[in-house]
Amino acid sequence: MSVQVVAAKMAEVELKDVPTGKDLPAESPMTPTSEGKTLARNDPHEAGFSAAASLAAEPSSAKAGEGSPGLLTPNPPKMPQASAMKRTDPQQNGGEAFVNRDGTVAEAPRMKKQIQFADQKQEFNKRPSKIGRRSLSRSISQSSTDSYSSAASYTDSSDDETSPRDKQQKNSKGNGDFCIKNIKQADFGRREIEIAEQEMPALMALRKRAQGEKPLAGAKVVGCTHITAQTAVLMETLSALGAQCRWAACNIYSTQNEVAAALAEGGFSVFAWKGESEDDFWWCIDRCVNVEGWQPNMILDDGGDLTHWIYKKYPNMFKKIKGIVEESVTGVHRLYQLSKAGKLCVPAMNVNDSVTKQKFDNLYCCRESILDGLKRTTDVMFGGKQVVVCGYGEVGKGCCAALKAMGSIVYVTEIDPICALQACMDGFRLVKLNEVIRQVDIVITCTGNKNVVVREYLDRMKNGCIVCNMGHSNTEIDVASLRTPELTWERVRSQVDHVIWPDGKRIVLLAEGRLLNLSCSTVPTFVLSITATTQALALIELYNAPEGRYKQDVYLLPKKMAHTDRKMMEREREREKEELR
Repeated sequence: MSVQVVAAKMAEVELKDVPTGKDLPAESPMTPTSEGKTLARNDPHEAGFSAAASLAAEPSSAKAGEGSPGLLTPNPPKMPQASAMKRTDPQQNGGEAFVNRDGTVAEAPRMKKQIQFADQKQEFNKRPSKIGRRSLSRSISQSSTDSYSSAASYTDSSDDETSPRDKQQKNSKGNGDFCIKNIKQADFGRREIEIAEQEMPALMALRKRAQGEKPLAGAKVVGCTHITAQTAVLMETLSALGAQCRWAACNIYSTQNEVAAALAEGGFSVFAWKGESEDDFWWCIDRCVNVEGWQPNMILDDGGDLTHWIYKKYPNMFKKIKGIVEESVTGVHRLYQLSKAGKLCVPAMNVNDSVTKQKFDNLYCCRESILDGLKRTTDVMFGGKQVVVCGYGEVGKGCCAALKAMGSIVYVTEIDPICALQACMDGFRLVKLNEVIRQVDIVITCTGNKNVVVREYLDRMKNGCIVCNMGHSNTEIDVASLRTPELTWERVRSQVDHVIWPDGKRIVLLAEGRLLNLSCSTVPTFVLSITATTQALALIELYNAPEGRYKQDVYLLPKKMAHTDRKMMEREREREKEELR
């Protein structure tokens, strides 16, 4: 078959990938390109591109009987020669043939991969996308469109512009006593909660053991904590034990919208969504507390904001409140201040200093989640980085251990002499912050105090320094001092801001100085099972305590109850082993 005939029947020829060098006859040379370079035969992508490009050549310039210069000729307008093409020879019963330079026809191996032409690509692009209007903030590499990270909540971009406060939503039962991002996300949130239940054996054991007794029957619990899948398991456990619950978020960035939707669908009054403003934050707390015909008699707080709001706005409510359960070191400090001033109106349980909270959640949870939070937000490599950790309590110990294991050079600042000695014994260099602030790559606060990193230190930091907080409060880093006209804020990605100085220096501020792990990543569910069970036991203890057992002061959870938490976990593990047998 002549070259002219081949050119005339171009539309009927089925082109496939040009074979690699090992499939070509031995006498076929390396292929020269239009730039004088040699094209490697073992690159099927380049070969395919060359074959596709050859179709654009002018067929009228080809002459019958011309020798083939290779896959691509140095002059692009020339017609590609027969040696560059595969064809279907009817005399070969549909077999594929390859025309060599000497004019002989050699049978070529069949290739599976076909070249996509422009019209085929356009037709492919017309197919409907599975992503739809879902947010593109989630990783493209996820194996299923139905799997959602608890760090990056599932969001519908069509709802992003409308504040939840301006929307009227109802669940499937017609109840609208909640304010969340989107009630349609409830199914996804339910899956998150079911996964969390598998890693919370102590809390599930408590639910199974005590739901028949209903030790919280009549309890009206108002809560202000991080609204995550783990908190949802706690709330449903309290409900199974007889309590009524109303909940708000203690952090404007940590709420999982899909979990809040699942709780609202389940009948809980939840007022929270990811990305609240400061005004939204206090509005949600007020909606939890100020409701007609319902008054709380128990408080479950994380950070003290809920207790502070009731104390300032609705002090008369303390006449019916039996007790406060506080989880964080920040909230505990505020309770001790009230107690010292004689203004604490009810007994309060200090869960933060409970052995089951401090020795597990504070240490092991932060040891794992600090790396997760930094990686997700900055993609930083830890090896060789100089890091200063402010505070060597249980949270600081966990952070330092993780960073040291990853090869970072870790410095510690600490004012408590015992903790400072522990840092030295663990092999860390104890410094003052002003000694290393110019040279460190990462600054992490873990004190629960305020004004640990002030504007003076922020001004002296090196370009590109990462600044974050692992304590509860957002006051450890003086973020307010950075909101001045001479500094420029640049949002890089979710929860990551560049603060730029006039000379071009910039620091990387994570979560605007709020809690890093719950704002930017996730925390280990198993550890939170211990903390949540401790909170539930503290509520049961305060609610059922006879009058006079606890005065208007701050108490530690009785050690006997803390041991109950551990024993329930052990029994649940033994029960699971028996079921497997």
